[in-house]
Amino acid sequence: MRLSLRFVIPLLIAVGIFAYGALPLADKLMLRWFSRDLETRANLIANTIQDPLQDLIRTGNRRRIQEFFTRITQDERLLAVAFCPPNDGEPVATTTLPKEVRCSDLDRFTKPAGTSDLLQTASGPVFVSVRPLVASGPMVATPIGQLVLVHDMSFIARRSRETREYLFLFFVGLGLMVALVTVIIAQLSWRGWIQGLRGLLRGETLFLAPGRAGALPPTPPELRPIAHDLRQLIEDIEADHRSRDEDRLGWTPKTLREILQRELRGQEVIVVSNREPYIHMRRAAGIEVWRPASGLVAALEPIMRACSGTWIAHGSGDADREVVDAHDRVTVPPPPEKPQYQLRRVWLSPDEEAGYYYGFANEGIWPLCHIAHVRPIFRTSDWEQYVNVNRKFASTVEQESSSSDPIVLVQDYHLALLPRMIREAMPAATIISFWHIPWPNPEAFAICPWRDELLDGLLGSTILGFHTQFHVNNFVDTVDRFLEARVDRETFSVSYRGKPTSVKRYPISVEWPPPVELLSKPVEQCRTVIRQRHNLPPEHAVGIGVDRMDYTKGIEERMRAVERLLELKPEWIGTFTFIQIAAPTRIRIDEYRAYEMRVRELATRINQRFPEATHPPIILKAEHHQPDEIFEYYRGADVCAVTSLHDGMNLVAKEFVSARDDQRGVLILSHFTGAARELPEALIVNPYDTDECAAALDVALTMPQTEQRIRMRLMRGLLQDFNVFRWAGRMLLDAASSRRRGRVPEFVVARGGEQRQSGSVSTSGRQ
Repeated sequence: MRLSLRFVIPLLIAVGIFAYGALPLADKLMLRWFSRDLETRANLIANTIQDPLQDLIRTGNRRRIQEFFTRITQDERLLAVAFCPPNDGEPVATTTLPKEVRCSDLDRFTKPAGTSDLLQTASGPVFVSVRPLVASGPMVATPIGQLVLVHDMSFIARRSRETREYLFLFFVGLGLMVALVTVIIAQLSWRGWIQGLRGLLRGETLFLAPGRAGALPPTPPELRPIAHDLRQLIEDIEADHRSRDEDRLGWTPKTLREILQRELRGQEVIVVSNREPYIHMRRAAGIEVWRPASGLVAALEPIMRACSGTWIAHGSGDADREVVDAHDRVTVPPPPEKPQYQLRRVWLSPDEEAGYYYGFANEGIWPLCHIAHVRPIFRTSDWEQYVNVNRKFASTVEQESSSSDPIVLVQDYHLALLPRMIREAMPAATIISFWHIPWPNPEAFAICPWRDELLDGLLGSTILGFHTQFHVNNFVDTVDRFLEARVDRETFSVSYRGKPTSVKRYPISVEWPPPVELLSKPVEQCRTVIRQRHNLPPEHAVGIGVDRMDYTKGIEERMRAVERLLELKPEWIGTFTFIQIAAPTRIRIDEYRAYEMRVRELATRINQRFPEATHPPIILKAEHHQPDEIFEYYRGADVCAVTSLHDGMNLVAKEFVSARDDQRGVLILSHFTGAARELPEALIVNPYDTDECAAALDVALTMPQTEQRIRMRLMRGLLQDFNVFRWAGRMLLDAASSRRRGRVPEFVVARGGEQRQSGSVSTSGRQ
């Protein structure tokens, strides 16, 4: 009843207001109609009595004229008649002529027909019509006076009142009728919506394909957006319930193991990447184990320790073959740590490595995606090797999998074709691909001659992840531009070859808390050690940069900023040194060798430019460093500069923050990194603007410790909540949801209208 009143009361109020405004308009319209009718009637009377009246006027008998007028006024609508002679002669009129009507003031009654107003008199409202009388002569018509007809308009009030009553009743009846129809329709619609929503809440129509019928009614078209939102809400609630305890206690390796056991029932996890987490190198003292300088390895290695799966990677170390078993496997981490997962190495020939890794991946895709002003190079021979190596990795995944539906995490641009190859070999697998570098806009990606093949390969994934929403948008736009695929921009999913791929944002992070062994040295000890190592005074200001020797990392721009700082602020000469750690990489590529040479020459030139400096402005360490050494520099430096020209995320920024448990130190961060979107408390700079970067260095070096603590505390709080275990956990939870959705039965209508249930098809492809 309350719902009905919500419709009826506003409708009746609106109708009443409309009727109130319409009644005066109706009165004016009726008056106009009556005025026109009376003007027509006055013309008829004047034409009828004109000749007899002229005869009476010629006789000059006023009494007979008055009697003639009296007979005419016996009509109940005609109140009075008067004759006004010309030249202010004495008028002749009936006794009923209102005193407000005077022969000397007839001009006001001579308006156009239908526009005259009523005259209010003592006897009531009247309408006055004035008609000229003309004597017909042989040569010319002579005016003999004016005939005045006064009409009684008292009947107008009666008719207006009756009209208002009828009009009001009409609007009331109309309003009630409209309200009744509205209430009936609203009730029917409301019941339909309620029934539909109850069905949605019971899950009856959430997973029925649009347009299909079955044992349960299909989702009505108007409820499909609600069904979609409700489905998403239910999934979010389920995910929140699943991870509520983990979020409260923090994401840890234990959390990942519980997810695998609870949500994925212990499904095996296989990670596939080009770079391996441990490299065995032959040295004079024996075989050494290196940890490569890679953000990918830094992020995934803690996850594999937690999941105890298999990591498939290219064996690139010169002693890698000496430590594997007959199946090319080795357990890692190496002693003295406790082994926690398997590393399966894939061997590549020199031609394969040259074409697949150095050629297509790093001379083609890498500069194409980073847009760092280095022209990409694409060769057919490189592409052929890229296809062959991806196929070799796919075969290895199939060999290493102990089930038909493993969870495979494919990493980065080296293996863009792998998801499709795995999908064709193992249709039941859940494939999570993550693209660690930026994804360019469609115009830039169109440069690649094999763009369609790369997109097809990636769309073999169940889930495809990027660091930022900007990269997600670029990928979806690229698919929409070049492939015949169905793109849903509301859910960011792509349907291609009859299979959906969910494209999502997963900002990668670092391990939290950092391993205890990396924080074993106190900060003050780290400060002392790195200064003594480089012959710097105890209070010498130190900046740090940690990168691979790559033209996308902005190392040259960083050094020019240091040079500019010393130009603008000479007081820093001899009191500030920037230590740049740059691990050599891809030295077979001409562009990388030329870049390393430019960096070395630039560092030498800057140091020689300030000979008065007692300590060098720049110390370049172009060599490999172990994680514990890197953390020592993080903890001992005053400033960390990350000035990438283009980066997917850049974990150096997050590693520096995680290392500063003393809540000191300042991070300078390029806004061309994904990390800049998550760490706004850093000093965000444009690496191409040398003056801005120099100013940021000065601000960082002079920043009060109180402000350093505030900024660092906020950034560390974000890393605590969004660490690498959460990054992996969210992907695995989404994978679990995808597998559950794949097992929901569909209902279809067979020929003849018979309803039947299709097979319960899961993501594993089993009935």
